[in-house]
Amino acid sequence: MTDLLNPDDALQQLLAHIPGPTPEQVPPEQATERTLAVDVTAPIDLPPFANSSVDGYAVRSADTSTAGTTLEVVMDIPAGTPPDRTIEAGQAARIMTGAPVPDGADAIIPVEKTNGKWNHDADTALEPQVTLNDAVSAGANIRPVGENIRKGQQVLSAATMLRPQDIGMLVSLGVAEVKVYRQPTVAIISTGDELVPVGEPLSPGKIHDSNSYTIAALVEANGGVAIRMPAAKDTLEDVRDLFHEALAQQPDMLVSTAGVSVGQYDVVRTVLDELGEIGFWRVNVRPGKPLAFGNIQGKPFFGLPGNPVSAMVTFDIFVRPALRKLGGMPDDTQTHTAITGEDMRSDGRRTYVRVRLEEKDGTIVATTTGTQSSGALMSMVLADGLLIIPEGQTHVPAGTALPVRLLR
Repeated sequence: MTDLLNPDDALQQLLAHIPGPTPEQVPPEQATERTLAVDVTAPIDLPPFANSSVDGYAVRSADTSTAGTTLEVVMDIPAGTPPDRTIEAGQAARIMTGAPVPDGADAIIPVEKTNGKWNHDADTALEPQVTLNDAVSAGANIRPVGENIRKGQQVLSAATMLRPQDIGMLVSLGVAEVKVYRQPTVAIISTGDELVPVGEPLSPGKIHDSNSYTIAALVEANGGVAIRMPAAKDTLEDVRDLFHEALAQQPDMLVSTAGVSVGQYDVVRTVLDELGEIGFWRVNVRPGKPLAFGNIQGKPFFGLPGNPVSAMVTFDIFVRPALRKLGGMPDDTQTHTAITGEDMRSDGRRTYVRVRLEEKDGTIVATTTGTQSSGALMSMVLADGLLIIPEGQTHVPAGTALPVRLLR
């Protein structure tokens, strides 16, 4: 038996306390990689008018049945200019790509299939006649109204993460504002007397505050906005002040690293008891046992371990799904099955082993990235995924099939 919380139960508990997403209206240029809150239907046809797909001449196809036919050129139609007359029998209009097709015309003959001579580097005088070298059929080189999208057609579905092409479609439809889910803000707190800012020299016993940068990057990669606070010293006063400063930023979530273990200077838990409440503490995972979840003044709080690998692994397992729920993003965790390429060991907790993945004869083979120390961040740099050894299994022989949680 163990007093450590089952990881699946921990995730279920914390997600039950994470609120749903909040929608907001933003212009398209601010919506890339945001999650759409509503279905989008087309308010107009695309294209909204029949237009030419080539530079050439708008003609009546019935006038082109005989090669060598000469037509009277009665109009010039640049892109963006509406035609001012109808094409009659024996007539043609010079037309540019994207320009509206005039009434009466039912085909476009490309300029290279005529004797027309155009100079695209300067204005070219409109020649009074054009001779056709070929015939064209009705509809040739014309993009009809609604060829791409019909008015009232659903174009994008709610819960879609908007890509650049989606943004282009929204603008093409004239959508000036789109309803997406608001990006959750996350205050990131690091504690430790040993931490110094990046760019400052390291004196004996000091390390750079890499955790806050790593967590901030993970927040941004999962649709959040990171508020990275300066590192606090391991004193109750410093940590308390930093939490108050973080709360003043009005974040949607708080994430701290270190200070939730059982050491003499692990004061985050004390401050959490003062300002909020702990939902659970210590989970049956490796790496990452000293994990706290609770709330501070109604805001979800995660206290992650201080070791960099433990912080990353627990973020991926617990914080990431919560953050994505808060931002209205689906949990896109991918898990594959791999065969272990070597013997592996665990201490009986659910263990997440950093592994490289390689396909051999149609099988995915997982091998460790080297040391599995929770302080060895390079093991995460080299990893393709986290091989999951279930609870209670202490020895994994080579050739065992196990799930692998893919890393991005």
